Amino acid sequence: MGRILAIDYGTKRIGLAVTDALQLIASPLKTIHSADAFTFLKSYIAQEHVEAFVLGEPRHQDGALSGPIEAHENFEKALKRFFPDLPVYKIDERFTSKIASQTIAMSGKTKKKKQNKEEIDLIAATIILQSYLEQRFFADGRK
Repeated sequence: MGRILAIDYGTKRIGLAVTDALQLIASPLKTIHSADAFTFLKSYIAQEHVEAFVLGEPRHQDGALSGPIEAHENFEKALKRFFPDLPVYKIDERFTSKIASQTIAMSGKTKKKKQNKEEIDLIAATIILQSYLEQRFFADGRK
């Protein structure tokens, strides 16, 4: 079994999270600059067996797509073009940044760490991946 890599895409930064080899646990991986995304992903995939991507899909509370939609769609197309053998699963990422901020606040970290957007993106990617794992678990009929 390969790892699943989650992406919290942003036009400036990308938060990345990854599963263990058994695809049971979501863990933060790294925050990178968007411009470095494909260089990093190619290098990472050369070292680790990645089976699929999970891409956070930004949505408003009413379910409509939000944010820089065109940039997000272009990133998804490029991801599929660079890695045609890896499926890309999309998952609603509503509230992940807010939950990440609250998680950091509750962790007792310093004010500077709480406001660190890279830390928020990293935790948001982990939440996206955990949500995907949970959805897959329940969709498979495992309760």
